[in-house]
Amino acid sequence: MHIDLPVIWAAIIAFGVFMYVMLDGFDLGIGLIFPFFDREGERQVMLNTVAPVWDGNETWMVLGGACLYAVFPLAYSILLPATYLPIIAMLCGLIFRGVAFEIRAKARRTQHLWDLAFIAGSGVATFAQGVILGTLLQGVEVRDGKFAGGPFDWFSPFNLFSGIGLLVTYATLGCGWLLMKTEGELQRRMAVLMRPLTLALGATVGIVSIWTIAGQESVAKRWFALPDLFFFLPVPVLVIACLIGILVCVRRGADRAPFLLTMAILFLGYTGLIISIFPNIIPPSVDIWTASAPRSSQVFTLIGAAIVIPIILAYTTLAYWVFRGKVRASDEGYH
Repeated sequence: MHIDLPVIWAAIIAFGVFMYVMLDGFDLGIGLIFPFFDREGERQVMLNTVAPVWDGNETWMVLGGACLYAVFPLAYSILLPATYLPIIAMLCGLIFRGVAFEIRAKARRTQHLWDLAFIAGSGVATFAQGVILGTLLQGVEVRDGKFAGGPFDWFSPFNLFSGIGLLVTYATLGCGWLLMKTEGELQRRMAVLMRPLTLALGATVGIVSIWTIAGQESVAKRWFALPDLFFFLPVPVLVIACLIGILVCVRRGADRAPFLLTMAILFLGYTGLIISIFPNIIPPSVDIWTASAPRSSQVFTLIGAAIVIPIILAYTTLAYWVFRGKVRASDEGYH
């Protein structure tokens, strides 16, 4: 029986990228909403909610990048030069965010500067990820198996708006996480902020979706061709239902449901992306079979992935289970 390894690897990488976006998304989102909370001790409580898990979340980025390099080297060699500057900006943002996370709890006179570094690092990293996502969705110019565009092809209105859209998405995700993990006055203020963020999220998702369909005929044909339309229609319907659900749950005082519904929106948006580009890994012309490494390399790497991924899942699950529950202002700070 022939096993289509490129499809299996595409699923593994898609899973790894989604895990990164979901898990690192809410702790990046905490940095994005930092400016709204500056009362005594509030910011430290916000950081304490992710202190045990934030660096482990980035394991999934390393996994996704390493697998892309090993299994789809052609896609790696095209995507990197197409997005060099956003990737460098993202890495610099993550470095600033990580350093600020470690140092601000120990700083006294310069704590406000490290807060700014945390906010700026989170914002730059998130915006750069959105630009990379927009570039992938919009398509990359490829000729003879090489990137044929310019160094600033990523600098387009659609890609920049995709960066803004991801800022809103991560901010909503971070607010939902803190709504679930905090209590008292801080939780109440999170609930107040969650409403406008949810409305902004709905607006940005709608604009990106319409812009994509209007600007790319191939994507429009895929979504609206029959009978595919009947299979894909639940995606936007469920997004609208989740947005309404968040607003209802916040009004009723629920603390877990808004975060879970925001994650559901993130999953549905990610599903929409895959529907729009699959089987291409570099739209519009490079599919997963064209970009694949030799079969022997895929088999060898798959053995390693079969060992490593369950271990990552196990320690990630354990970390979130051990540190479940509310975080209070009286809890010991991050050191």
